[in-house]
Amino acid sequence: MKIKDVEITKCIFEEFSEKFIQSTNMDVAIVGAGPSGLTAARYLAEAGKKVCIFERKVSPGGGMWGGGMTFPVIVVQEDGKEILEEVGIKCKRRGEYFVADSIEATAKLIAGAIDAGATMFSAVTVEDVMAKEGRICGIVINWTGVLAAGMHVDPLSFEAKAVIDATGHPSEICRIVEKKVGLKTLSGKIEGEKFMWADEGERKTVENTGEVYPGLYTAGMASNAVMGAPRMGPIFGGMLLSGKKVAEMILEKI
Repeated sequence: MKIKDVEITKCIFEEFSEKFIQSTNMDVAIVGAGPSGLTAARYLAEAGKKVCIFERKVSPGGGMWGGGMTFPVIVVQEDGKEILEEVGIKCKRRGEYFVADSIEATAKLIAGAIDAGATMFSAVTVEDVMAKEGRICGIVINWTGVLAAGMHVDPLSFEAKAVIDATGHPSEICRIVEKKVGLKTLSGKIEGEKFMWADEGERKTVENTGEVYPGLYTAGMASNAVMGAPRMGPIFGGMLLSGKKVAEMILEKI
């Protein structure tokens, strides 16, 4: 068969256009394709929900790719190991902890979310949210490259019953909402993450996961950044458990 360049273009555009249009109305929009966002996406999609993940970078995976200081190893505890093993990630006991290859773990978390039925968009930035009658009801997106170039190009809107801020340390979606209406925290604003403290950070990541404004949830490090808890470094069990918890919370409501 002779390859026709323009037919390749048509295949790509037609396939993407169909996926894009089908995603304009969804159950859950997840902003950020790190470990907590990917885990939440998998559980929600396995439960039959229509889920889309929006990642501002070309490659999903967040900070898990780099392991600890680019050593391709991550650490989890027993409960985190169980979530990794659900998608076929090999874990090895080392003392009181378990270790896994960070590249294998990231790749299989991504594949697990997609295999479960989640749709993923990369190189897309969520620059705002939609809100009606005091509730977040969607997201506003643009190409990351458009924003990076400083071009004045209007965004597009997607509807969602719930939005998860899984953007990590920057907690980008919560900051958008904080500026306009405030958040359901003690001070009504983002507290900011504290110094490194793995034990407390792991525990608080799960504890702080939840709804911070009607329709807007946090997962992973965004939860600690919003609520003022410590960071935890390259131990990822809390991130995974946070993704599972936020999925369960949303499933109770939609």
